[in-house]
Amino acid sequence: MNVRQVVPRDAIPSVDDPAFGRGYDGDPDDRVIVVESDDGPTRAYPVRYLHYHEVVNDHVDDPIAVTWCPLCGSAVVYVREVAGRTLTFGVSGKLADDDLVLYDRETESEWKQSSGECIAGELAGESLTVRAAAMLPWNRFRERHDDGVVLRPPGGASEASGDGDSVEEIDYDEEPYRDYFETDGFGLAAHRGDGSREWNRDDLDPKAVVVGLERDGDALGVPLSRVEAAGGVVTASVGDADAVVFAAEGIHAFEHPGVAFEPEEGPYFRGDGARWHGAAGESDDGRTLDRLPARRLFAFAWQDDHGPDAFYEP
Repeated sequence: MNVRQVVPRDAIPSVDDPAFGRGYDGDPDDRVIVVESDDGPTRAYPVRYLHYHEVVNDHVDDPIAVTWCPLCGSAVVYVREVAGRTLTFGVSGKLADDDLVLYDRETESEWKQSSGECIAGELAGESLTVRAAAMLPWNRFRERHDDGVVLRPPGGASEASGDGDSVEEIDYDEEPYRDYFETDGFGLAAHRGDGSREWNRDDLDPKAVVVGLERDGDALGVPLSRVEAAGGVVTASVGDADAVVFAAEGIHAFEHPGVAFEPEEGPYFRGDGARWHGAAGESDDGRTLDRLPARRLFAFAWQDDHGPDAFYEP
């Protein structure tokens, strides 16, 4: 693992006192990370804001950290309780294999964002617990969650606003990673226009979107492209259980209910006499699938953490 300091600690500021409202000032198709609650409204965290902050320390049923690494396309929500204490996370300014390294302010231990593993410090060897979450376009979130709330613009200054390492005032209408997402290269060098890491396989694009599942010591990354090629739905074994993965307004993984699903129009699937929405995991007769704790990330980041064979094969 290659760990290097890229910008100063906290040059990208975490959001530690998030505020929420009903309205959103972005575009309808902007992506938001969605966290549901047992005792409150569902919350949306726009990726458009997270480009400049990368972590939101929040409390939704439990203390959580909503994390985002733009270089890895990695959206993961973690529980902030580890080894009997509640941690608060910031951005260390380091990268590990081009992935965001978080640090916790309680022990200053360092954590690889895509894997949730503590790679240095007092808590080395500990791992964060993944919380179930989804990524949706903003308009789909609003349609599906009438009472849902969205993170308000945190504001302030961030290194992500500038061309170099300097911290500048945030303008959320800028798109600091647009060129990176649209080009073939990957990693920090590609973002800075200095080349790209090598990718020695032709069956999968390095920035292919993957949903990463882990269970009972088993890890499986399911690429969105392979789900789409299968008609929008696949079944995959992870540990001692099966998952069903839908390509529907993104990629979504649920506990498999033992139902055979067939694709219909748009995000809908037919199974067991009902019509199911693949992104919501809900049927028209009132049933709901259990969403799996999962990571959404680029293929190269999943391979960095789990090796080249940890992908779903049809």
